[in-house]
Amino acid sequence: MEYTIENEYLKVTVTTWGAQVKSVIRKCDAVEHIWQADKSVWGYHAPILFPHAGKVVDGIIEAKGGRYESAQHGFARFMEHDFVDQTGDTIVLELCSGPETLEKFPYEFRLVSTFTLENDTLHHTLTVENLDSEKLPFGIGYHPAFTIPFDDKHVFTDYELRFSDMESPICINNLPNGLMHGDLYYLPSNITAIPIDEKLFANDSHCMVNLRSSTLGLYEKDTGRAVVCDISEFPYTLIWSKPGQPRFVCIEPWHSLPSPENGSTKWEEKPAAAILAPGEAWSCTLSTSFVR
Repeated sequence: MEYTIENEYLKVTVTTWGAQVKSVIRKCDAVEHIWQADKSVWGYHAPILFPHAGKVVDGIIEAKGGRYESAQHGFARFMEHDFVDQTGDTIVLELCSGPETLEKFPYEFRLVSTFTLENDTLHHTLTVENLDSEKLPFGIGYHPAFTIPFDDKHVFTDYELRFSDMESPICINNLPNGLMHGDLYYLPSNITAIPIDEKLFANDSHCMVNLRSSTLGLYEKDTGRAVVCDISEFPYTLIWSKPGQPRFVCIEPWHSLPSPENGSTKWEEKPAAAILAPGEAWSCTLSTSFVR
């Protein structure tokens, strides 16, 4: 199912499959900013990453005496989420544990997605509630894909990723297996922008850590039109697209990382975004502005 909210600036559609933002259209110029999930390239719009971001060792979670296969980025992006409520500017969806999730992850939980419009900004809040009798460790992250070019008058090289402050980005190297092994590398030093070109994503994503910037945006150089993400509350921000000429760019604020390459498959030993006691809840919000 799909649900739509709108105001004088934006029209936003979300889908219950994966609780994804499927469409954001800026009304003043009718630009569609969300990647339309062409399966021949990449078949998602803006997946949410839960109960972990990235990969786990051997694709396995060991918890509560069982072994569970777990795909990259977890299972929430593959599942139907239930409709909870809709008002003029807000949509609420939820994913609750049940027989299907317990086959993958042996914890009782509720994951709530709240989408709210405020002028030219879309807020997407993820709330995790521990409904289990034991502590709940988890990782979480966002993975929105923004289409480029914005119109047929531009090409992908007309865009750049722009920081709100000068940066010398330190990146965590997860190659070749998508797991951490302690290596770091640097993107160019003392920069405020990263040009979009064919080489930027030749080796997959860049996982930047401890940025000073409060925002990271995808900007059209000659017009200033932009999609700007507030990354201020996130310790890790990834940028990613398919190799070659990018048709979209993902800006991915995360609260956790992939497992260490030589780490344990035991879930309680994996670095987590949060560890909730029974009855506790935890939230984070990605705010994205569509600037003219």
